[in-house]
Amino acid sequence: MTQSSDMAAFVRIVETGGLAPAARDLGLTPSALSKQLARLEGRLGVRLLTRTTRRISLTPEGDTYLARARDILSLIEAAEQDVTAGRGRPKGLLRVNTGTAFARHQLIPLLPAFFECYPAVTLDLSVTDRRVDLVAEQVDVLLRTGPLGDSSLLARKIAEGRRVVCAAPAYLERRGRPAAPEELLAHDCLVLRGSARLTAWPFRTTMGLQTLTVHGIATTDSAEALRDMALAGLGIIRVTAFIVARDIAEGRLVPLFEAEHVSEEVPVWAVTAPGRHRLPRVQAFVDFLARNAASW
Repeated sequence: MTQSSDMAAFVRIVETGGLAPAARDLGLTPSALSKQLARLEGRLGVRLLTRTTRRISLTPEGDTYLARARDILSLIEAAEQDVTAGRGRPKGLLRVNTGTAFARHQLIPLLPAFFECYPAVTLDLSVTDRRVDLVAEQVDVLLRTGPLGDSSLLARKIAEGRRVVCAAPAYLERRGRPAAPEELLAHDCLVLRGSARLTAWPFRTTMGLQTLTVHGIATTDSAEALRDMALAGLGIIRVTAFIVARDIAEGRLVPLFEAEHVSEEVPVWAVTAPGRHRLPRVQAFVDFLARNAASW
């Protein structure tokens, strides 16, 4: 066994949550894999995992080693694919995470063309609106909209959008169409929770730029759920245009204050961990999105 194979075995144990499932994946017996792990720990002179009859957990040394091991294995894989397959033929499993709205309205419609270009790549797509730890959850590419916090991760802007304010005809018939932005303060404005900036809606008024802190009868953590609530006539929303573009075009939602509303840029980012960004399948996927993802 080589140092890299010991390293890969350790990473697989962590990813699968135990010796038995990792052994099945690697085509080994649990006892052989246990010896391989013991040899690695002996060479390093530290314990990487704490094992009980029910679960395994990383020691502090194991947590440090895991992050470096993943980077090293990614570089080895990238080097081998560069030599054996060339950058024109990426292959292997690509793990992608994105929010529900971007998945539904932008990413999934592009996948047939992506697989036509890269038939040797397989996709594991996870869709959630919660905050995701890219490294801990083994994600190759994280797709997110809006501002990003400071991080050691690598981010590439693949598209940008704008926000629109809109409501369903049924809501406007029931509550009346607001004639000026200030009237929104008396309406049900539905918002995404979790960020104060999402309740601050900017407009150009006769008094200059004005930011209104809106409120309504409901909040949610899902942009797609926000759209559905607006379609149900519950209130007025402010969302990225791609989420509601078809609804507006087909009359299910009505845009409001198109002249007065200030729509800041909404960037769409492809985020990767250092090391994994060099994998050919990751590069191919991000480049493909940068070429094909629509701006709104």
